[in-house]
Amino acid sequence: MLCFFVIGIFAGGKIQTKIGVKFTALIGGLMVAAGMLATALIPANVNAPVFLIYLFYGIIGGFGVGAGYNANISTAQKWFPKNRGLATGVSVCAFGFSTVIFAPLVTTLINKLGENAVKYTFLILAGGFAAAVLLLFSFIKTPPEQAANPAAPVLKGGKQYTTLEMIKTPRFYLIALSLMFGTSVFFIILPSLKSLPKNYGLESYATVIVMFTGIANALGRLGAPLMSDKIGREMADIIILAVTALGAFGLCFNNSILFIVIIMAVAFCYGGYSGLYPVLTSENFGIKNVGSNYGAVMVGFMLSALLFPIVIKKIDGQKLQFMTLGALAAVGAVLVIILKLMNLKQAKETAQ
Repeated sequence: MLCFFVIGIFAGGKIQTKIGVKFTALIGGLMVAAGMLATALIPANVNAPVFLIYLFYGIIGGFGVGAGYNANISTAQKWFPKNRGLATGVSVCAFGFSTVIFAPLVTTLINKLGENAVKYTFLILAGGFAAAVLLLFSFIKTPPEQAANPAAPVLKGGKQYTTLEMIKTPRFYLIALSLMFGTSVFFIILPSLKSLPKNYGLESYATVIVMFTGIANALGRLGAPLMSDKIGREMADIIILAVTALGAFGLCFNNSILFIVIIMAVAFCYGGYSGLYPVLTSENFGIKNVGSNYGAVMVGFMLSALLFPIVIKKIDGQKLQFMTLGALAAVGAVLVIILKLMNLKQAKETAQ
């Protein structure tokens, strides 16, 4: 689903230039509902083909989430060009808080619905999501003044890049790779959030830790881009990458209090990447094609989700794993420092 989430972001950026953000959001939302409806109809027996879950929930649902997500984020930036960090942060914060809302809801439904509870839960979610999308999609539209003057925001790249032009620049690879290295820490920690607390004597608090991790994640989606409005995109990114690196190194120490603080900090930073990288992309490559450009940057996110869980398993010993993850996040911070220096140099040359 994460893989096709990224593919949906990229494709959704292309689609919205053809049919507009309103109908892109509608198509994406209905694909999510259709994926859940089809998943509910998979026979609940041992002979049911597993690939259908990948197809309906992972591919169709994941693609729909990405397309709708992109339509909302790119539109929010265009409505508020002077406060793109805050606008993006509010959007992705809502996306993050969905976990806090729907996780307990799904658990309650499964516990209350008895036999075939999972099937009925998927049916209820499919109906609810379809209704919400149909009620709200028409409100999503590009502001006319932004469409008439797409070059309004001040750009560090000096122009409105197409995706093909963007991927030919070194700045694109610095941004995409820093995202890939920074998110690697959370992608390793996330699957172990229920079991990892045992190693620090916090087994009885595992569920609470998971809940607060979701809240920290959502707050990071708002906090990091808001911070970037004040101190600059690159500086904010360097800070959250550095905190991620320090957090990974800190997990090498067997201290329960430190563990809780680090997990919250890493979750905040992971949420921060979701809020910060859309505006980092638009500031470097322009807002006109931010939908498809951000989709290309998100390939770094996809590669992180796919590759690092496999690579880290090849390393023996949990401490060495965390040290490796910390080093990766530190490399990400160095890449953004290079990006900042490149932009400063370009700004000086432009001013002369």
